[in-house]
Amino acid sequence: MIGAILTQQTRWENVEAALSRLREAGLCSLEGIDAAPDRQIEDLIRPAGYYRIKRGRLKALCRAVLDAGGIPALQRMPDPDLRDFLLSIHGVGEETADSILCYALGRPSFVVDAYTKRICGCMGITGRYGVLKALFEEVIPTDTEARALAHAWIVEYAKEMCGKKRCNECRIVSLSGSD
Repeated sequence: MIGAILTQQTRWENVEAALSRLREAGLCSLEGIDAAPDRQIEDLIRPAGYYRIKRGRLKALCRAVLDAGGIPALQRMPDPDLRDFLLSIHGVGEETADSILCYALGRPSFVVDAYTKRICGCMGITGRYGVLKALFEEVIPTDTEARALAHAWIVEYAKEMCGKKRCNECRIVSLSGSD
C-alpha cells in the first residue's frame, strides 16, 4: 500500500530506496507512518520525489485504513466496496486504488498505468481509465495472479520498447499496421 502511493510520478527504483529507508527506520507500516512526525516521513521518502505531497497522501491512507479497522477489515470488504473506499481517500486515484487492490490485497483488479495507455495507443485503442480497465478485465481471467502478471508484462515490454524508443522493432506497432 505504501509503495502504491510512493510510486506516483516516479520510477520504481526510487520507491525501493524510499521503502528501504522506511524499513531501516522501523516505519514501513501503516501504524509506523501514522505515528511518525511529518518531517521524519518526508526525509525518509525523499528519494521517491514529491515528498511533501506523498507524505500527506501516506498519512491519509494510513489513517483511513486504521480507522476502518486495519487490513483485516479491508480484506472482509467486497471488491467494489473496497475500491470505492480506497478512492475516497485523499491522493488515491484509480491507478493507485487498483495497484493496492491487486498487489497489496490480492484482489483480481487490473491496473491501467501510463505504459498500458501507451501500448493501447499504439494499437489504436483509446479511452478513459475505466474503459481500458474493462477491456483488459474482460479478456484476462478473473484471477489476481493472471492480472498482475499481464500488467507486469506490459510494463516490462513498454520499458524495453517505448522507453528506448524502439518503435521500429515493436511487435505491437507491427501488428496494428501503424508502422
